[in-house]
Amino acid sequence: MREIAVEVRVTGRVQGVAYRAWARAVAASRGLRGWVRNRDDGSVEALVAGPEEAVTEMVTAMSEGPGAARVTDVFTTPADPASVAPGFEIRY
Repeated sequence: MREIAVEVRVTGRVQGVAYRAWARAVAASRGLRGWVRNRDDGSVEALVAGPEEAVTEMVTAMSEGPGAARVTDVFTTPADPASVAPGFEIRY
């Protein structure tokens, strides 16, 4: 299967609701690489890489988020999968 990567920005009530920990767990369960972090503007930003189907599923899941989140929008931009390190981490 083809590998892809996307930069993702999620807006809404996504900070203070364990969104980053949730995203790391979901990404790890799908075998994805990348990272997730909070942005100063209140949104969450991520870089997600892996098999195309798994990345697409992750972006779909990110539009829902954990139970306490209230996602308004999810924006994606293509990225280079070769530039993404192994593992999935929370960045601070």
